[in-house]
Amino acid sequence: MGQATSAAALAFGSGILDYAEMLSVLGHMAALIAFGVLWRASAPMGLAADEVRRAISSLVLILLLPALVLQVLWRAPIGISSLWISGIAALCVLAAIALSGFIYRRCGVARPVVGTLILAASWPNATYLGLPVLEQTLGEWARSVAIHYDLFACTPLLLSLGAYIASSHGDSLEEVRPVRALLRVPPLWAALVGVALNLTGVAMPVWVEGLLGMMAPAVVPLMLIALGMGLRWDTLRPGQLLLFWPVALIQLLLMPLLALGVARAGGLESGLVSAVVLESAMPAMVLGMVLCDRYRLEPGLYAGAVTVSTVLSMLTLPLWLRWLGG
Repeated sequence: MGQATSAAALAFGSGILDYAEMLSVLGHMAALIAFGVLWRASAPMGLAADEVRRAISSLVLILLLPALVLQVLWRAPIGISSLWISGIAALCVLAAIALSGFIYRRCGVARPVVGTLILAASWPNATYLGLPVLEQTLGEWARSVAIHYDLFACTPLLLSLGAYIASSHGDSLEEVRPVRALLRVPPLWAALVGVALNLTGVAMPVWVEGLLGMMAPAVVPLMLIALGMGLRWDTLRPGQLLLFWPVALIQLLLMPLLALGVARAGGLESGLVSAVVLESAMPAMVLGMVLCDRYRLEPGLYAGAVTVSTVLSMLTLPLWLRWLGG
C-alpha cells in the first residue's frame, strides 16, 4: 500500500486506543454477538436463528459487503504491501493445514472428523469478525487489510484447497469446482472491480460515493449479530472439547506469531504489522460450515469448534491488542 495507508498505519504505533478503550470497543462488539446468541435462545416472533442468520448473511454477502469492498478498494492505496498481506494470509492458512493435519491424523479419529477439524484450525474468521475488529480498533484504513487478507488469499484457498480437503475426507461424491465456486462470490467480483478502477485512475462519482456510503456502515453490526446467531452451544460435548484445543492453539496463538515474524521480516510498518497479526488471530471461519454440510463432514463438530474458538478469542484478542499497541 502507498504513502497514505503507511501514514495511517503508523498512527497506530503512536497509540490510537489505550487498553481501556480497546476493551470497551471489544465489549461493544461482544454485545452485538451476544444479541445474536440471545436470538438463537429465544427465537423472538417465532423467527428461528438459523433462518434469520441465512437471510442476514445472504444480504451482507450479495449486496452490503460488495458495496463496502468496492468503496474501500476503489480508493485504497495499492502497492507491494498488498501482496505482502495476501502472501502472509496464504502462508498462515497453509501452515495451519500442515500442522492441524499432522496433529489430527494421529488422534485416531474418523476421517470426516479429521477433515472437519483441519478446516476449523486453518481458516480464520477474517471478514465477519476480523473486519469489525480492525475497523473499530485501528481505524477505517485497516478495512483494506481485512479485505486483502480474506478475499485475495483465504477465500480462494477455502473454495479450492479447502473444498478438496472436505471432499477427500467426507462421504460426498460431489465434484470440487473451485472456479465455479469463486465466480459465485460477489465480494470477490467487487474487489476485482474496485482494484481495476483504482489502478486505472477512474474517479468515484459523487452519487456512487453517497450510495456506497449509506450501504457500507450496515456491514459490521449485521456481521457480528449473524456471527452470534451462528454459535452453537448445543453442539458442545464434554468428550469433544479436547479435540478443540489444537484449533484454538493454532488459530489464536501460533498463526499470529507466524504472521508477526513474517510481517516484521518483510519490513511492514508497525500499523500494518498489527493489522495482519490481528487478522491471523481470528477464530475459526463460520463459512467453513458450508463445506462441512456439502461434503458430509461433521457440521455439528465444526460449529462447536467455531463456538469455542470465538469465545476464547474474546480473551486473546485484547492481549494481542495490548501487546501490539504497547
